[in-house]
Amino acid sequence: MLQSLLKRIYYKIPFSPAMRYRMGLYKRKLLRIGARPVMSSDTMEANTFVQTPLNTASDPSAQGLPASWPLPAQLGKRDYVFFGVIDWHFRHQRPQQLAQSISRQGHRVFYVSVNFVDSDTAGFQVEQLHDSLPLYQVFFNLPGPHSVYAGSPDSDTLQRLREGQRALWQQCQIYRAVHVVQHPYWFDLASFVAPARLVYDCMDFHAGFSNNGESHESVELKLLKLADLTVVTSDFLVDFAQKAGAKKVALIRNAGEFDHFHHAAKATDSARGKPVIGYYGAIAEWFDPGVIEALARKFPGARIELVGDDSAKVQSRLSHCSNVYFHGEKPYAELPQWLEKFDVCLIPFQINPLTLATNPVKVYEYLSAGKPVVGSKLPELAQFGDLVYCANDTDDFVRLVEQALAETEVTAQDLRARRIEFARGQTWHQRAQALLAVTEDEKLEPLTSVVVVSYNQWHLTQRCLQSIAEHSDTDALEIIVVDNASADETPQRLQSWQQQDPQRRRVVLNQDNLGFGPAVNQGLALAQGEYLIILNNDIIVGPGWARGLRRHLEVDPQLGILCPVTNNIGNEAQVALDGRTPAEVFESARHYNLAKVGKLLPLTIAAFFCVMIPRRVYAKLGGLDEQFVPGFFEDDDYCLRIKELGLKIGCAEDVFVYHELSASFDKVGVSRRQAIFERNKALFEQKWGPWKPHVYRAESLH
Repeated sequence: MLQSLLKRIYYKIPFSPAMRYRMGLYKRKLLRIGARPVMSSDTMEANTFVQTPLNTASDPSAQGLPASWPLPAQLGKRDYVFFGVIDWHFRHQRPQQLAQSISRQGHRVFYVSVNFVDSDTAGFQVEQLHDSLPLYQVFFNLPGPHSVYAGSPDSDTLQRLREGQRALWQQCQIYRAVHVVQHPYWFDLASFVAPARLVYDCMDFHAGFSNNGESHESVELKLLKLADLTVVTSDFLVDFAQKAGAKKVALIRNAGEFDHFHHAAKATDSARGKPVIGYYGAIAEWFDPGVIEALARKFPGARIELVGDDSAKVQSRLSHCSNVYFHGEKPYAELPQWLEKFDVCLIPFQINPLTLATNPVKVYEYLSAGKPVVGSKLPELAQFGDLVYCANDTDDFVRLVEQALAETEVTAQDLRARRIEFARGQTWHQRAQALLAVTEDEKLEPLTSVVVVSYNQWHLTQRCLQSIAEHSDTDALEIIVVDNASADETPQRLQSWQQQDPQRRRVVLNQDNLGFGPAVNQGLALAQGEYLIILNNDIIVGPGWARGLRRHLEVDPQLGILCPVTNNIGNEAQVALDGRTPAEVFESARHYNLAKVGKLLPLTIAAFFCVMIPRRVYAKLGGLDEQFVPGFFEDDDYCLRIKELGLKIGCAEDVFVYHELSASFDKVGVSRRQAIFERNKALFEQKWGPWKPHVYRAESLH
């Protein structure tokens, strides 16, 4: 095909990485004209570019998109959003392999490219990567040239990216997701979307790259501490992540696409001519040209074939070596053809922090063909035992290549069979299965305890509990309901509710109405969680509500308590949202929250309709002051006690819950309610001085 021919020509031209990056931008612009279907010679799968930024209309057909695009998420399947370290078409390796394998398991996968659409209008464009899999590449809009490797995005860039991300989530109807971050650049964008679990796929020691922006090192440490899970590719990175304070670390090494490279398997035929010593991959700063020069001298009758982009200018250094041949970058689809020619395969890397952390993908690919492999003595090559020759230094490297070339026929057959068998069990499908197992683990996140106080009005309590069950996508949640002597069906209903999941549900049935504060204290005393939530029974929670609150507490240790925004409360936590029904209000809130990811509004007082408190704060303060019964001012009092500890109070702008407001007190007479208010106000002022009434934010008033 013409497309395939043009791509081969493109890769033969010796562009620098920077020039190839710019050419890639122009190539994509050209391919998007008319949104024509094209073919990728790397994957031979249909690709369709969606031309229009999806940040306005909600109807795909209004933008010329297929009515079925994107494929809807399968029931019970989280979407996966990969925040890439490379563009999908740059070099087919771990990022693409994992993303594609996960899409084959029925999850929608959105792969965010490191390349951007040059546009002053925030939004995004999409490339459909497969004609039958739910696999898409996303390009966010940014004005002018921009590199993710240079440093973290500034505030203006970040805001544009957030607007594009909001458009992506809304237009593609993403409601539950796993954000897989593969480069620190994406930290601020990816880390605070409440309905998304946060996974850091730490595949390299980023500080070892010469083009790594200075800010990335400090940001990576934040990412390691905040991520629900850190996935690493080597023992070196396990140690690095644990020392950096990562919560949970999973070792999932690289792999090979066995079937793709096994086609290159065949016995070495020494009679065919000159032996071929070969390498494919990046010829970059970690490549050791001294090894190649020594091999060229030792084996003048051999051909040393180097396939890959020479960003380290090794070719000019080795121009005097007549038997060393540089072939430039080649498409992934063509690599088995080169591997088939190799009699011995090389991994000639310098030993430095970057390579000490490296688990080379190419070794799995080499072994899939049963080829002898000689590499520098990297820690990650030790696992292969006698399947790989590991060299201590340059002289040893030369000796081992000579030994590999001299393998006897019997030895070669045995080793070849064992190499192939080993590689057969190290596939990307298996790695993706391992990744899904840890990211989908319902106990991945720290335990959170939710305390709900009920008093009659079972329909409200039932609705609250049902929303928790529907929108808390984790088993690391315990729910404690304390009932204050309800006279309706509530006690019986709660007992039945508890029996459905006794491991995570607890019920306390008081014989008398103790009031809000004492009932909350009963629940808090039973709670086992690292994070504690006090929740009114007239609340409906939304996707990711508890995770979103927790993230703010994890980021800022000086934050002692926080609440979400809501539609109905007597202070700054109230925001103006469109909608008549809870469902309509939630859709409006979704638009609001996605625009405010990571945003925290400082508060003087957090009303206790829904608040989260870290256990460390509760351990210092204890429970609510029980003199403020049956309600009013216990929340003001507790917040001032938190301030006395030197801690802050906040409102998470990226989390929303729906609130009926004082539904329990609505059953109390107006005069009785006012009397309670005045009594408790007097108690508060005796303790703290004049009470300052709560205020609204200006934009919350219609």
